[in-house]
Amino acid sequence: MSQEIHGTYTEEPAEPEATRRVADEAESSRASRGWWDRNADEYQMDHGSFLGDDRFVWGPEGLDEAEAGLLGPVGSLKGLDVLEIGAGAAQCSRWLAGQGARPVALDLSHRQLQHALRIGEGIPLVEADAGRLPFRDASFDLACSAYGAVPFVADPVQVFREVHRVLRPGGRWVFSVTHPIRWAFPDEPGPEGLSVAASYFDRVPYVEQDERGNAVYVEHHRTLGDRVRDVVAGGFRLVDLVEPEWPAWNDQEWGGWSPLRGNLIPGTAIFVCERD
Repeated sequence: MSQEIHGTYTEEPAEPEATRRVADEAESSRASRGWWDRNADEYQMDHGSFLGDDRFVWGPEGLDEAEAGLLGPVGSLKGLDVLEIGAGAAQCSRWLAGQGARPVALDLSHRQLQHALRIGEGIPLVEADAGRLPFRDASFDLACSAYGAVPFVADPVQVFREVHRVLRPGGRWVFSVTHPIRWAFPDEPGPEGLSVAASYFDRVPYVEQDERGNAVYVEHHRTLGDRVRDVVAGGFRLVDLVEPEWPAWNDQEWGGWSPLRGNLIPGTAIFVCERD
């Protein structure tokens, strides 16, 4: 497909090819940085009203940290140093600051962090890879990630070990990811997304690649058991595993998330971990 612009023809970018293949840490990181830089504007436009400017939402179900208290009682956050990984536009960090915490928002994507600046200044922003955190040991009391980094990295244990390193003893690490069972179902919000289409145990990454075979999007699958073992290998103790139910008030669709699917199968898994 081509289009005419002032008498000349330019080729439209080819649609990425979806495949399943190995993607190592370096390729996954490059793909994630590029994808989020290219898609940050659309993402914030589509989901900004749901996420808010200063709201801490754990996933498409709409579970709010103000009610869930997975990081601890809201009143206990005041004065704590908190690292948000995969912060996007830093909505969660902004909520944390509103509770008196001292958050730092980290993201791989420069464009996502520009949206954080657009919404408002005052939150320290750091552009870095989650597997190589640029902080000293024992710098934070808490760490959190709402769908950030973990689903997109080839080596989640390396990320967990880095989080463990920068947390103080007794620190809590809470992260949400797509529920592993969803890997077996098509990523569709309607009835077609209710039938098993792939093996839950197939851990080969989902990759979208350009015409040269370079990955432009990578997502890695881990089973529920894998996630638990990764948490332990990273040095943490698993305190809780939260599977939010779809609330009656939420009538929106978000990619493959929808009221239809949300009332039947879990969409999000939240791991609550502590550093002894």
